[in-house]
Amino acid sequence: MNRALFLDRDGTILKEIEGASPETLGYLTSVKQVELIEGAAEAIAISHSIGYKNIIITNQSAIARGILTEEELNNINNKMTDLLLEQNPSAVIDDIFYSPYFKNGLVEKYAIDSPMRKPDIGMVLEAQTKHNIDISRSYMIGDAYTDIKCGVNAGLINILVKTGYGKIAYKKCLDENLKIDFIASNLLDAVQYIQRKNQ
Repeated sequence: MNRALFLDRDGTILKEIEGASPETLGYLTSVKQVELIEGAAEAIAISHSIGYKNIIITNQSAIARGILTEEELNNINNKMTDLLLEQNPSAVIDDIFYSPYFKNGLVEKYAIDSPMRKPDIGMVLEAQTKHNIDISRSYMIGDAYTDIKCGVNAGLINILVKTGYGKIAYKKCLDENLKIDFIASNLLDAVQYIQRKNQ
């Protein structure tokens, strides 16, 4: 069975929109806004070198809200993967799963309460089946409460990064007694921690 890093996208690999917060819903809606967090490409390359699949699982409720199309999302994801490979040819993303759903959305077909939306584990289960993943030896890495909650729900090892909304998420995770296995300054720090554990 394969081991995997389940990676959040915004705030973990890509920089959040300037001046955005969880309250202002600063959605990344254009390829012009795509900017890698420093060290992300190196982190993803190291992850591959030590035998992990890199799988992105990301909530994209901007689609349900009518402010982003699936085509635009694919363009953004393609730009991200291009930038990663430009910075490091070994920074390969093995798969991307996204949830376009939001119960109170404006686009009817996506306006549902879906198990594919984190903190539910639908995307993890889909990736597990597709890539034959051993959950007990795999990690969730993200900057949001929903990432850690998803990881706990799925039985993953959980790392919170301080980039993006990580500092806000840390307080909420503490308030709810969610188990965080490691707190990292960024994705590179997280992967270096995993690398040390594998030695």
